[in-house]
Amino acid sequence: MKSSDNFDLATLLCHDDEAYAKNQGAVVPPIFQNSLFTFPDWDAIDEAFSQPARAAIYTRGNNPTVGITEEKLARLAGAEKARLFASGMAAITSAILHCVSAGGHIITIRNIYGPAQNFMRQYLYTKFGITTTFVSGTDIQEFRDVIQSNTQLIYLESPASITFELQDLTEVAALARSQGIKTVIDNTLATPLGQQPLSLGIDLEVHSASKYLGGHSDLVCGVVMGAKEDIEAISLKEQAWLGAKMAPFEAWLLLRSLRSFPARMQMHAANAKEIASFLESHAGVKKVYYPGLDSFPQKELAMRQMRQFSGLMSVELATQDIQQVKTFVDSLKLFKLGVSWGGHESLVYAPLISYLREMGELAFRASGIPAGLIRLSIGLESVADLKHDLTQSLTDL
Repeated sequence: MKSSDNFDLATLLCHDDEAYAKNQGAVVPPIFQNSLFTFPDWDAIDEAFSQPARAAIYTRGNNPTVGITEEKLARLAGAEKARLFASGMAAITSAILHCVSAGGHIITIRNIYGPAQNFMRQYLYTKFGITTTFVSGTDIQEFRDVIQSNTQLIYLESPASITFELQDLTEVAALARSQGIKTVIDNTLATPLGQQPLSLGIDLEVHSASKYLGGHSDLVCGVVMGAKEDIEAISLKEQAWLGAKMAPFEAWLLLRSLRSFPARMQMHAANAKEIASFLESHAGVKKVYYPGLDSFPQKELAMRQMRQFSGLMSVELATQDIQQVKTFVDSLKLFKLGVSWGGHESLVYAPLISYLREMGELAFRASGIPAGLIRLSIGLESVADLKHDLTQSLTDL
């Protein structure tokens, strides 16, 4: 019999041995839906306040249901500690704020998640004089060339949003450490099953757990994972002071989702690989952006630092005519039009709809995103039905 430390990850995500013992053998841990925790005497609460990053005093700080889920996530990512937040953006902004100070400098990539880009480009600059340099990220020399004496953070997203370029995480992490610069990666797209950035030297890993980790399109949450020292500092400062706490019920929903996470990701990846190959050979499609394809420009790097691919891809249609692009999107039946991804259902989205508003026309043009680019999130439906839906929508292109 294996010890619990040696169980396979899928097994660990399905079981909560400590919770069983504490909760009368309940196979599903209870929801601690309370705002505060009381203590029998002065010494007991005084002891709790001596370790506020770990003790359950008030649910804005710690909660047992949230704690169980954080432990699972830390094991999943190979992190010393994890901290849950009310949203992915709360996790992202807290991780960034932990690493920078007024007058600092950030290096990041061009095609990161729009709100994260605006937070760095606009908010941090206006409020704190923190400047940001954007690079494509596909060549380590780009990072070397823009390091300044006040560079405090390199913020990554690999694969990148929409266009899926990869950064060499081992090289970037080594460069950053040699210069005393912190590194943060948004690993939402790859997931901890597909990529383990912390093992490659990255300092902090953030996720919109609303996506694949949640997987059911019924919760909004985020997580930051990394070294115990960093996560406890974020817990006591950025999270505590900004108040972006995780609610017990959402943590319980996320814990539920983690039990099926490996099985769901296998099916997402299998469906996506088949759909990507199908679309790559279709006359109505100019290009498919998916790291799992043999034609992917950075295939060697993808195979070296990724273990598994997800269900997200982008497709450049064989037209730049906006009306035709709209017709394609509106003709889909199974693929629902929505801004998120990573749930059980297949979704379609055109970056042009919101990126132009979020980034402005000049930044959008600089991003290199063509007007005919469509993002597809491949769900858990029959792949034959998904192919049929795409075929009927591509007919007129």
